[in-house]
Amino acid sequence: MSHIKINKKHYKENGRLKNEFYEAELARLQIELVKLQEWVKHKGLKVVVLFEGRDAAGKGGVIKRITESLNPRVARVVALGKPTEREETQWYFQRYVPELPAAGEIALFDRSWYNCPGVDRVMGFVTEEQVEEFFKSCPQFERMIIRSGIILIKYWFSVSDEEQEKRFQSRIDNPTKRWKLSPMDLKSREKWAEYSKAKDDMFKYTDIEKAPWWVVEADDKKKARLNCISHLLSQIPYEDLTPKPITLPPRADDGSYKRPPHEEQNFVPHIY
Repeated sequence: MSHIKINKKHYKENGRLKNEFYEAELARLQIELVKLQEWVKHKGLKVVVLFEGRDAAGKGGVIKRITESLNPRVARVVALGKPTEREETQWYFQRYVPELPAAGEIALFDRSWYNCPGVDRVMGFVTEEQVEEFFKSCPQFERMIIRSGIILIKYWFSVSDEEQEKRFQSRIDNPTKRWKLSPMDLKSREKWAEYSKAKDDMFKYTDIEKAPWWVVEADDKKKARLNCISHLLSQIPYEDLTPKPITLPPRADDGSYKRPPHEEQNFVPHIY
């Protein structure tokens, strides 16, 4: 993938990216994502991308930008809810296995099996014995799925305490974003240090050579999105399979078709 040369004219005085440059670069990267998608289909690759990090770190935003130009039959988002009573009795990784991709698919996990050593540990939903077992099992599980042919890429979105506070406040003030703040999110604010220690332990045991953690510095949302997408594209070598320009054939119409009367159909009202 070719990279654009960045210079000072692309930045505001405060160091933020100018909107026009951000939009243009995002559009360029999304075209590359489509090329990657077609390569994954063509070669029958199986790709798993994990997005982890603190609440309001920007995971959902980058996933949205990755998927908005892709075919949902190829690239799908996995965002599992609370486990059922039955799932709680299963082998821990069991509920995630059915979500792994088949050939020609990309699975983007908005949180994943790393709930156990992260939020579940901090909130007391699992025992320390269960966490210890996770640290033993997880590297083996990941090596196993990699041996099966899955490409596994893991991202941790890092955000400062101050920036997370701003984003929480923004969600409170915005009716369209308020749903993003769950009681769990609010309680997590009291456990910043515990989350930091849990993340450090998680990296210690699961930052393995075959599947390393990639940290995305996410205080600047726009930079984080572009950096993450650019890095993702660099992790899977792909070729451009864009088809040649298509010429539409003329529409066959012998004049025999007549539309049914307008009053016989139900139309959406023209409010706008």
